[in-house]
Amino acid sequence: MASFSDIQYPIARRDESVVDDYHGVSIADPYRWLEDPEAKEVKEFVEKQTSLTESILGQCETREDLRRSIKNLYDHPRFTTPSKKGNKNGLEEEAEVLFDPNKLSEDGTIALDVKSMSEDAKYMAYALSSSGSDWLTIKVMRVDDKVEEPDCLHWVKFSNIGWTHDGKGFFYSRYPAPKEGTFSDAGAETNVNLNQEVRYHLLGTDQSEDILCWRDPDHPEWLFVTQISDDGKYLLLFIRVGASPFKKLYYCDLSAIEHGLEGFKERNEMLPFIKLVDDFEASYQYVANDESEFTFLTNKNAPKQKLVRVDIKKPEKWVDVLPESESDVLESANAVNGNQLLVCYLSDVKYVMQLRDLESGHLLHDLPIDIGTVHDISCRRKDNEFFIKFTGFLTSGVIYKFKLESGVPEMEIFREIIVPGFDKAEFEAKQVFFPSKDGTKVPMFVVSKKDIQLDGSHPLLLYGYGGFSISLTPYFDVVRIVLMRHLGVVFCMANIRGGGEYGEEWHKAGSLSRKQNCFDDFISAAEYLVSAGYTHPNKLCIKGGSNGGILVGACINQRPDLFGCALASVGVMDMLRFHKFTIGHAWISEFGCSDKEEEFNWLIKYSPLHNVKRPWEQTNNDQKKNLQYPATMLLTADHDDRVVPLHSLKLLAIDEAADQYSFMAKMLGVSWIN
Repeated sequence: MASFSDIQYPIARRDESVVDDYHGVSIADPYRWLEDPEAKEVKEFVEKQTSLTESILGQCETREDLRRSIKNLYDHPRFTTPSKKGNKNGLEEEAEVLFDPNKLSEDGTIALDVKSMSEDAKYMAYALSSSGSDWLTIKVMRVDDKVEEPDCLHWVKFSNIGWTHDGKGFFYSRYPAPKEGTFSDAGAETNVNLNQEVRYHLLGTDQSEDILCWRDPDHPEWLFVTQISDDGKYLLLFIRVGASPFKKLYYCDLSAIEHGLEGFKERNEMLPFIKLVDDFEASYQYVANDESEFTFLTNKNAPKQKLVRVDIKKPEKWVDVLPESESDVLESANAVNGNQLLVCYLSDVKYVMQLRDLESGHLLHDLPIDIGTVHDISCRRKDNEFFIKFTGFLTSGVIYKFKLESGVPEMEIFREIIVPGFDKAEFEAKQVFFPSKDGTKVPMFVVSKKDIQLDGSHPLLLYGYGGFSISLTPYFDVVRIVLMRHLGVVFCMANIRGGGEYGEEWHKAGSLSRKQNCFDDFISAAEYLVSAGYTHPNKLCIKGGSNGGILVGACINQRPDLFGCALASVGVMDMLRFHKFTIGHAWISEFGCSDKEEEFNWLIKYSPLHNVKRPWEQTNNDQKKNLQYPATMLLTADHDDRVVPLHSLKLLAIDEAADQYSFMAKMLGVSWIN
C-alpha cells in the first residue's frame, strides 16, 4: 500500500457541547456544524478537503491513463429501444434529432430526467434536473416544429408525467414551494420534503391554476405516483410510505367525471378516487385492463410475485392468473399483441423471458436470451411486435426486435452497440456461490481476463448494494473493461441480502433489524475471494454507493483488516439523523428510525459514523495487534439532495470516477498494463 507521510489533514473542529439523548443513551455529535452546507466554515472545510484530495490524486500515476482510456471507450454510439406514439415515421425512414440534452448547458450540469409524449405525439413534456439534484422543472415542446411552449412547472420531485389521452394535459407530483428565504439553491438544501401532492396541468395555463387531484395532509411523508390505464379511462394512484415497495392502490374513473378535468377545475375538491387496496401489505404494478377488469403484478402472499386479476366493480374477488414460482422471481409482465403477455423471470440472478396468454397465464413460448439483463422493454398491447435491450458483463448492448404476426415469435437484431477496441474474447464472466456467516448461500458474479491464475496476486474490486429490494444483475461498464485490461483487476458483484434477487424474503432478510446480514454477506464474499485465491486483503478494494455506501462504511469498521482500499459514494453515514434531511424520511421503512428505542438499538450498532475506532481501539484477536483502516475515499456531491453531503462531510468528501480508481491503484500498488 502506498503511503503519504507528508499528508496534512484539515483540522475538523470538535464541538463537544453537542450531545443528544437517545432513550437514555448520550450520543455526542461534535461535527453537527457540518450539517449546514451554506455555512462559511463548512465551505472552507470542503475546499481544504478538495485541495488535499487533489494533492494526493496528483501523485497517482495511473490517473491520466485511466481518464484517457475511459474517455476513449466511452466515445461510441448508444441506443435505447424505440417506442411508438401517434402516427410518426416508421423505423425504415430517416431519423431526425427531436431533442438534444447535450445542448442544455455548456458545463453539462443540466440533465434530461423524465420525458413523456402525448398519445397523439403532438407534444413532449420533459423534466430537467440541475447539478445532480432531484428537483425537476417540467417544460413542454411541440413535436412537429420543436418549439418550446410557455408551460414551466417547478418544485417537482419523485414524479412521472402522465398525459391524458385527449392530449390536453398531464398529471405530475410536486411539493409545496418553500417559504421565501428558506434556501437559495435547489438541491443544496437539507430541508425535509413533506406534503407531496398530485396535480393536473392543462397545457397553456400557469402552474398556479393546476388542478389539485390528491394530497393527504394527515400523512405528510407519503409519496404519490399516478398511472393512466392503457385505454385512457382510469387514473391509478399508488401511495407509498417512503421507499417501501408496499403500496395502497386507488383509482379514479376519468370517463365518469362530468365535463371532464377542465370542468373539474372550477370545483374546490379533489378527484373522486375509490380505494381498491387500502393497506400497505404488498406491492402492485398495473399490467393491463379490459374495461373494469384489471391485471396486476403483486407480491401479496407471494414473495416472488405473481399475476392477479380483479374486477374493480367487484373488489372482493381477486384471482390468480400466473401463480408464484417456487424458485424464480417474476420481475415484470407487459401486455402485447392483444391477448399475450411478455414476462421476465429472474432465475439465480439471470433473466428468463417467456410469452404467455394474457387471459389464462399459460406458457406459449420460451424466448431465448443469453446470460445477462433484459431492460428497456418497449411494447404496446395493440402492437404485434416488441423490443428489448439486452446487456451483460461482456455484452455492450443489443436491441432485439420480436415479431408476433405468425404465432411463433421471430427474433432479430435491430441494433447492436459496438465499442471500438473492445473484444469480449479477452475476458470471462462466471457465477459462484459462497456461504455467508449464518450459512446462507449467496450468489456472486466474477468477471476477469481469461484464464487467470488463482494465486492471490490480483487486484480485486468487490461491489455490492444490498437494499431496497434492488437487484444487481449483469450489465456492461466500460470503466470495468479498462480496469481489467490495464490494471489486471478482477471485478466481483455480490448479490447480498437486502436486494430483490430472490424476492421479498431476500429483501427483508437484509433490512431493518436484520441489516447486519448485508454486512456479513459482503464480508463473507471478501473472505471467499481471498480463500479461493483470487486476491489478498491488501489487494482487495470494496465499493458501493448510497445504500452501498453504508455497506462500505460498516464493513471497514467491522473488518478493517480485510480490505486494502475502500470507495464509498454518497453514503448514508449517520444512521441516527438521516431522516431529518430532504427525503431521508423515505428510508425509515428500510432502516428504521432512531426516534424509536428498539430501532435506535440496532442502528447504533452499525451506523458508520458512530462506530469509527482509532487503530489502538480495535485489535485482531488472532494477531493481537492494532488494526489500521484501509485507504478510504468518500465521495459526495454538493447538489445531492437525496443523500445530502453532510453524511460524507462528517468523514470526507470528493468526486470523479477516474480519480477513484487511480486512488485505488495507488493504494493497492497496481501498475498500468499496456
